[in-house]
Amino acid sequence: MMTIISLLLLASLLPHLTFTASVNVGIVNGTEAKPHSRPYMVSVQIDKHHACGGFLVSERFVMTAAHCQIISPALTVVLGAHELHKKGENLVRIKVESSHQHSDYNPETLRNDLMLLKLERNVQLNDNIKPISIPTEEGDIEAGSVCSVAGWGLLETNGTISDRLMEKNVMVMDNRKCESKWTKTDFSASLMMCVYGDGGSCVGDSGGPLVCGDTAFGVSSFGDRKLCNSPELPEVYTKISAYLPWIKKIIGNGN
Repeated sequence: MMTIISLLLLASLLPHLTFTASVNVGIVNGTEAKPHSRPYMVSVQIDKHHACGGFLVSERFVMTAAHCQIISPALTVVLGAHELHKKGENLVRIKVESSHQHSDYNPETLRNDLMLLKLERNVQLNDNIKPISIPTEEGDIEAGSVCSVAGWGLLETNGTISDRLMEKNVMVMDNRKCESKWTKTDFSASLMMCVYGDGGSCVGDSGGPLVCGDTAFGVSSFGDRKLCNSPELPEVYTKISAYLPWIKKIIGNGN
C-alpha cells in the first residue's frame, strides 16, 4: 500500500465511499477567501454534508477527484457558496444525475484520479456561479510558478473543518524533485503535478482545483498520510491537461 492519504473526504462519510484509504480535509495556514471571488468552487455533498471539493467546468458538469466517488441517491453539489451553512446565503443545490470516474482510475495508486459529475440540469450562471477554464493543450506549468488552492476542508491536521471558503497560494514543484520525494511508484510526472509552500490542502479539500492565473490546471488528489502540508511529502494534483480527450468525450457526449 502507498503511504498517501486521499485529500478531502470526511471521516463521518466514509461508509458511503467506494475506497478505504485514510483521508485529509481543509486549507492549512490559509486565509478566508473574499466572498464569491471564486465563483467556480463547488461543495460536493451527501445528505447535505460537505464531502469533497469540486469546480464547475461547464453549465452541466463539475470536475472533482475520482476517489470522491460516493454511492448515494442523496449526492448533490452546492454552488455559489462562501459560508456553507449561513442562512440567507444564496446557495444553489443541484442533484447529481450521473458520475463519471476515469475508466483507468486505480484506487490503490490513485493514478487517473479524475471524475466528472453531470448535474440533473444546467446551472443558471450569475456573478456567484461561473465555470473556470481548463487547459486547451497538454503541457506542464513551469516549476516555481505561483498558483492557488481553496476549499472547505480541515484547517490543520486532525483539526476542525471550515464553514467558510479558505484559500492559499502555493508553488509548483519541479517534477524530478517531486518524484525523488514520492518515488516513481507513487508519482507519475505525465499524469500528476506537485505543489509546496507554508500551507495548502488538507482533509476535505480533495477534488478542488489548483488554479494558475485564470485556469484550473490540477485536481487535489493526495498527500502525506499523517500530516497536512508535510515538508517532506508535497501535495499531489492530477494534471488536467493529460486528460483532455477524455474530458471532451464525456462533456461532449453529455452522458
